Amino acid sequence: MPKKRKKGRLFTATAKKAGLPPGTPVYVGDRAGEPIRITRMTYDEISCDEHVLKKIEDGFDRESPSSITWINIDGVHDVQTVEKVGARLGLHPLTLEDIVHPGQRPKFEEYENYLFIVLRMLRYGVDAASVTSEQVSFILCGNTLITFQELVGDVFEPVRQRIRAGKGRARKMGADYLAYALMDAAVDQYFTILETIGEKIETLEEQVLATPDASILSSIHYMKRELMLLRKSVWPLRELLGGIQRTESGLITPATRIFVRDVYDHTIQIMDIVESFRDVVSGMLDIYLSSVSNRMNATMKVLTVIATIFIPLSFITGIFGMNFEYFPELKWAWAYPWGFWGIIVAMVLGMLYVFKRNKFF
Repeated sequence: MPKKRKKGRLFTATAKKAGLPPGTPVYVGDRAGEPIRITRMTYDEISCDEHVLKKIEDGFDRESPSSITWINIDGVHDVQTVEKVGARLGLHPLTLEDIVHPGQRPKFEEYENYLFIVLRMLRYGVDAASVTSEQVSFILCGNTLITFQELVGDVFEPVRQRIRAGKGRARKMGADYLAYALMDAAVDQYFTILETIGEKIETLEEQVLATPDASILSSIHYMKRELMLLRKSVWPLRELLGGIQRTESGLITPATRIFVRDVYDHTIQIMDIVESFRDVVSGMLDIYLSSVSNRMNATMKVLTVIATIFIPLSFITGIFGMNFEYFPELKWAWAYPWGFWGIIVAMVLGMLYVFKRNKFF
């Protein structure tokens, strides 16, 4: 039985923003009590340094034009930290508003001196039973990439490992390639989630055919919500990645655009899988309803047979129960065992034979 869904997974309340001017950074999520962590990774082809920062100002004190700097901020509910980043990089007020608003639709926006990217990071929670959705925002500005997350922990550890080990192209390319690598890691996690959901759907399909009950119906609706969450996260990615490929900004190099195209292809594949799963789950709901209807029909058939048998018996019983002094066979000693019960048994057997011959049951 699936666990109760946490409120706000599909929709984010925005009542806190009501009446405020556009561009006002107000956190509207439900994770204000989560810890805040700021990390910085600076690397080039030769070296790689990592630090946990106490304040965001320390993240910009050792910037070098020859190295790539990745600053990751866990905890967008800290509006002051976000505003300090905005003041340092000259971010537009609407960008700051979108960063602290965790219900944003995945999108790509191009500004004069930076690029702004928002996507959804999906992963299984601690209980491994439900998918958690988290907004991740990217600010690509020159050789610096800043990422904003809601919670501590992410799916980007494989990227960090490649950078630390100096494997692949990560240490040889710019911050735009780093942004691609992080987006690719998030999209790859979608495949992992879809694989798990596919296994659950197969198990659920077997249960629907074997024992359709109320718990199965609850699981079907839960699965539909999981797929709805996936679709909501994946569908806008096509537009996002297409915008990155079409941009003329110098912050995205032609070499990186080729890799972004590969992520775009993966997104299309994920969309096809999600739509296929939705069709299968909708079909399971139809199968469940048909199974329940068939079981009800079978029950009604049995009750109809019983009622049909007892209707003539009630008629005969009513006749023999009439209080008349002159009644046929009233003085016959065998009238009750042979007359009454003989007719009853003969009628029951006769009707059962007719029902069986006509394949009524």
